[in-house]
Amino acid sequence: MITLDLTLPDTRYPIHIGQQLLDRVDLLLPHIKHNKVAVVSNTTVAPLYLTPLRAALEAQGISVIPIILPDGEDFKTWETLNLIFDALLQQRCERSTTLIALGGGVIGDMVGFAAACYQRGAPFIQIPTTLLAQVDSSVGGKTAINHPLGKNMIGAFYQPKAVIADMDLLDSLPERELSAGLAEIIKYGLLGNAEFLSWLEQNLPALRSKDKNVLSHAVQTSCAMKADIVSQDEKEHGVRALLNLGHTFGHAIEAGLGFGTWLHGEAVGAGMLLAAEASRLLGNLGEADVQRVKRILELAGLPTMSPDLGVDTWLELMSHDKKVSGGEIRFVLLRSLGQAYVAPLAASVLQPLLTGRFIEKT
Repeated sequence: MITLDLTLPDTRYPIHIGQQLLDRVDLLLPHIKHNKVAVVSNTTVAPLYLTPLRAALEAQGISVIPIILPDGEDFKTWETLNLIFDALLQQRCERSTTLIALGGGVIGDMVGFAAACYQRGAPFIQIPTTLLAQVDSSVGGKTAINHPLGKNMIGAFYQPKAVIADMDLLDSLPERELSAGLAEIIKYGLLGNAEFLSWLEQNLPALRSKDKNVLSHAVQTSCAMKADIVSQDEKEHGVRALLNLGHTFGHAIEAGLGFGTWLHGEAVGAGMLLAAEASRLLGNLGEADVQRVKRILELAGLPTMSPDLGVDTWLELMSHDKKVSGGEIRFVLLRSLGQAYVAPLAASVLQPLLTGRFIEKT
């Protein structure tokens, strides 16, 4: 097991990465104040992993309240969030009751938001069960639910007490979900680590075959990069915005097609290619760079063609992005492969980009 620390002005917490961690109650106990926890999962993950986690906790005399939510991005709503609050109140959970998020990014985001709100702040622990959640959403304290007009528009910055990334939980991950997680890993190489990007090019086949050692290295590198960026800019006033590479386009795809039609990582992958193409149109990248990004995404099993939403719809959806400042849509772009920055895009770039070669013609 490798342990990384994320250090912020007001808190510090461990990110444990390894194998056979689900029953490592010693990693949980320091963050459980009393003998009751609420484990929040979904209908897909709970049948696989709730029983061993519950047994390990109960063996230590800890009472477990299971809260099982429907599975899917389209359930990341106020209505589903209220199911968590209903259960906590019915079971008379106190502010000190620890919530454990056992699931992917949707569960992690909702449990974190519920913890931030419940009695004005309860502790929570992340046990991410998808690759995407392990390398991105479980780390850094962004919690939210979706709104029909935009993804993750209602939420809070609220840090977990610990993150436990168990590589063994990826054994049950479907191929499509694995590829979606690879998108977020590729993102780290593109935005700030050209050497890691080259490593990914060579190791994507091993990652897709779920080689545990290779996966562990990818997760460690991604989490270390995110922890470093978040430690510099917890509330996303500066450098943390770079972590949204591909997300402005990707969130528009998710909202435009209906949440859950494309997986988040799939939309981000297509969005990163659009960001690369925009960077080429600006003169930052060459054609070879764009083709390299496209090839890496294809090796990861990710889509490289974005849906044709129509320019007006694209712009309307992207206008709800959290990086909008002064009414101006700001994008994460590339100066080179491995160096990102944030800037607006002129209509002279957006128009050909959103009708161009990486838009699926209908």
